[in-house]
Amino acid sequence: MRRSVVPTIAHRLAILCYIAFALFPLFWLLKVSVTPNDLLYSEGVRMWPSRTSWDHYAFVLQHSAFPTFFKNSLIVSVSTAVTVTICASLSGYALSRFNFRAKYWIVALMLLTQMFPLVMLVAPIFKILSPLHLTNSLTGLVIVYTAFNVPFATFLMQSFFDGIPKDLEEAAMIDGATQFTAFRQIILPLTLPGIAATLGFVFTAAWSELLFALMLINGNDAATFPVGLLTFVSKFSVDFGQMMAAGVLALIPAGLFFLLIQRYLVQGLTAGAVKG
Repeated sequence: MRRSVVPTIAHRLAILCYIAFALFPLFWLLKVSVTPNDLLYSEGVRMWPSRTSWDHYAFVLQHSAFPTFFKNSLIVSVSTAVTVTICASLSGYALSRFNFRAKYWIVALMLLTQMFPLVMLVAPIFKILSPLHLTNSLTGLVIVYTAFNVPFATFLMQSFFDGIPKDLEEAAMIDGATQFTAFRQIILPLTLPGIAATLGFVFTAAWSELLFALMLINGNDAATFPVGLLTFVSKFSVDFGQMMAAGVLALIPAGLFFLLIQRYLVQGLTAGAVKG
């Protein structure tokens, strides 16, 4: 009994240590966001301030452009996630179910797009979007984010389609359904975990992306949240309290989004647990 209890305790302690390590940055983010400016440096390093205040949140919401940044990021992230998921579902299904002559060349080109550092592509993308007047618009960001996320999302969706037997579609087509009807009514409901995983991945990637948002957007009207955080950094100082308050507020959409799709994510994680 003692030999079995000790590893169990050690295993759970290791999990608790990992959870504490992973959540500590979020705790410190919250702690700094409620610390008044006069205590931010005077009290030194403390686990919790002696006095808390919501002034940083009030300033961010009422006296800064954060609501605009928040709205822009929400529009870009949701539009990108939905567009990429639709494209990845169709292309992933095609790669999983059909054999055609250029299939492997398409897969190779999609893999090739993932090999280049994003910094190398900023100038060419700017050169392409500038004549189209898309360098300072949310539409341009959605197009860029969609282009970069579709290849990985396609492979992700293809892996889910590969795990669904073709016999289900063949049975539906024998009953008179077309290929598209079988895809829409039978295959898609079975791939909801994959769709949720793709939505979550793309939404998070678009929500936190900084490089292209910084290079393609000029001004606050079309700036997204990551770029908006830089407005709290001035030439001689950094408003850490306001920046951390904005960071806490930015966690809310991502948290709510994953809360809505967690049921399908859990289904995806446990999909193969009862097969055999």
